[in-house]
Amino acid sequence: MAEKRCSLTRGKRKEDLSTETTMDVQKIKNEGGNADVPLSEVEASNAAVAGSEKADFQVEPMELPAFEIIKGDRIESFAFKFQFKNVEYSSGRNKTFLCYLVDKGNTTDGLMRGYLEDEHTGSHAEEAFFIQCLPNYDPSVRYTVTWYVSSSPCSACAAKISEVLKARKNIKLNIFAARLFEWEETDIQAGLKALHTAGCKLRVMKPLDFSYTWDTFVENEDEPLNLWEDCQENYEYYQGKLADILQ
Repeated sequence: MAEKRCSLTRGKRKEDLSTETTMDVQKIKNEGGNADVPLSEVEASNAAVAGSEKADFQVEPMELPAFEIIKGDRIESFAFKFQFKNVEYSSGRNKTFLCYLVDKGNTTDGLMRGYLEDEHTGSHAEEAFFIQCLPNYDPSVRYTVTWYVSSSPCSACAAKISEVLKARKNIKLNIFAARLFEWEETDIQAGLKALHTAGCKLRVMKPLDFSYTWDTFVENEDEPLNLWEDCQENYEYYQGKLADILQ
């Protein structure tokens, strides 16, 4: 019923506006004496009113902003404690945080450090790393790259990382993951095996790794990290699953 009333209201408003426009044109004719307004002009005016009314109710598509990878120096402490917690069921943890260290050997650049963050809705942090953090890749430099990630790579990212490592033999990559992402899935297991075969060192984060990451990559305000009760137990659980996959 509400829809019918809305339709009737629109029709009534359209008729009223059309009548008003016609009356205005007629008034001009009467006031202007010999300045007659052609009928075609009246019809065009009425058509314009109808067109404007139709446009009033047209739904325009909403343009969403392009997704961007967040790049920074230190992670907020709350985000780290939630995203890196090595629980078995990671409900609500729909982002990947990637903390990285890049050692270029004997170059004068020193050690690169930072983090990337994604939301699994666009480019993933693992893929973005090679674009945003190594934009000036030099094949003559020996890179040692270490990642501390909130979860292990998905199958698509694992495949892309493997391709990079095969093409760029001068990059040595270590991936230390807080959790294993959907490790029961066969495509995920295949991706992790491909990474291992390509020369990537894969390991689950130990309790000491969480403390190191907290000190190195987190806005911790000089507060120590109080590890959760089952941190060691969960590490052993995930590390056992990873060992089974890579054997």
